[in-house]
Amino acid sequence: MSRRITAGAVATVTGLALTVTGLSVPAGAAPSSNETFTVVAADGVSAEAALAEIKAAGGAVVTRIDDVGVFQVTSDRVDFTDRIAEADTLIGAVEQKAIGRKPKLDPVEQEALLTAINGKSSGKGSDSGKGSGGKGKKMDPLDDKLWGLDMIRADKARKKEPGDQRVTVGVLDTGLDASHPDIAPNFNWALSRNFAPDLPEVDGECEVASCLDPVGTDDGGHGTHVGGTIGAAANGFGLSGVAPNVSLVELKGGQDSGYFFLEPVVQSLLHAGRAGLDVVNMSFYVDPWLYNCTANPADSPEHQAEQRAIIEAMKRALNFAHEQGVTLVGSLGNNHEDLGDPRMDTSSPDFGDTPPYPREIDNDSCWDLPVEGPHVIGVSAVGPSGKKAAYSNYGTEQISIAAPGGWYRDGFGTDTFSTYPNLILSTYPEKVLKEDGLVDADGNIDPSAEGIVFKDCKSNGECGYYRYLQGTSMASPHASGVAALIVSKHGKKQGRGGYGLAPDLVEQHLYRTATEQACPNPRLQQYRDEGRDETYDAYCAGGRSFNGFYGHGVIDAYTAVTTPLKSHGRP
Repeated sequence: MSRRITAGAVATVTGLALTVTGLSVPAGAAPSSNETFTVVAADGVSAEAALAEIKAAGGAVVTRIDDVGVFQVTSDRVDFTDRIAEADTLIGAVEQKAIGRKPKLDPVEQEALLTAINGKSSGKGSDSGKGSGGKGKKMDPLDDKLWGLDMIRADKARKKEPGDQRVTVGVLDTGLDASHPDIAPNFNWALSRNFAPDLPEVDGECEVASCLDPVGTDDGGHGTHVGGTIGAAANGFGLSGVAPNVSLVELKGGQDSGYFFLEPVVQSLLHAGRAGLDVVNMSFYVDPWLYNCTANPADSPEHQAEQRAIIEAMKRALNFAHEQGVTLVGSLGNNHEDLGDPRMDTSSPDFGDTPPYPREIDNDSCWDLPVEGPHVIGVSAVGPSGKKAAYSNYGTEQISIAAPGGWYRDGFGTDTFSTYPNLILSTYPEKVLKEDGLVDADGNIDPSAEGIVFKDCKSNGECGYYRYLQGTSMASPHASGVAALIVSKHGKKQGRGGYGLAPDLVEQHLYRTATEQACPNPRLQQYRDEGRDETYDAYCAGGRSFNGFYGHGVIDAYTAVTTPLKSHGRP
């Protein structure tokens, strides 16, 4: 989700993590120059009252989102955040500060590639797939490598329900490459939006004059990988997704560099609700805080107010989307910790001019957002063997279900240990692969990427590229795909030409049809054989029907589309 060892994303170059804002601030700006903030109003405060207080504090509103009381503001006052925190009608302000560098790659997401580069392992192994991979006739040429589809029985489900084009799945991520031959057939141009302009300070030089990349592009790569797992077309080419006939909607709320600012994320969620999207996949956490706390004693008053603003804005946006009929799915994260008993946070803040410092995390007053926000279905990651991936977060407090996320080090003691086919293969932008040096200028796969990157071409010379990644960011889209199949199979016509299913019903059916999986024996799992120290030790609490590793179980697409829908009741 995140490129920073946390929230589950797996992309070469970027994963996800969030920050807070939306407009670019010139690098090296003088203290007296205008800075950009996201300001959040207190509950029950009218937009007019909030605007008046912002103006009195010395701010000028650039954009406003009245539905959730969020305002993008510029100010040249050095004490602006303090003045906002003191205002009775406002919760706090979150400042965007340029850092002049791109964030580091997430070693979880990049593990296989980094291992190959360091020459520790060829990592190639067998390309015959995992689990029941390679069995039976596949729709597309690369489907025999998609052990995840077999594990959740999506290969059987699509014979009953391949997805309905009227069902829309929002990919809230770094973008979607609509030029990819497996994305193009299902890309919804009418509903797709870009809410995250490029920030030169972190994203590099803008590709277009406005710095707002055209819809249908993805300069990070992560979003296209996620989107392919959800709904790559079953067209006899490349590979296919869990729900190969549904519509994919780009919600670009993340920067090319992998940061996710509060304002673009909130805008994306509000658009999802207003546009009537059925499902939204979220594989990131909100920067600059791994955990947003209401009053952590290690934080300054300014940082406390900032985090309270993030918490409130995200909760309002998630509630709004849910109330409008959106099923929300999020990855649990790659920080190998129990979300109900989090470790010391040493990575926050990861953006701005304050270096990270250690913070004790109080579970009752701190949230990993968006996955710990309201109505979000939290997804853990399993490897081909069905074991919880060592990197995956877990815990009975937030987990909902488990899904294939890939695990490079799965299969210890067999010839599949530390091999690329243990990962998740999906669509990837050619442009990003070239920038990363994995594909050359002529479109040929670099020897360093052999076994990691794949290419499939049509008779007309049009080619698509695919790459292996791992993370809870790869697990979450499997679940989003099954949610889309549930809406496709059990949805009803709504309004004028609309179609959908209440998100609570989708969630209940997803849980009820999952394959229950008991905790391992012993319950305390250690990963010494896989080369992981005691910080990776994970205790699985709970019973067979619900536990901290697998939640209600591993998602099952076939059971989801062949089991009648219950109109009420909890799983």
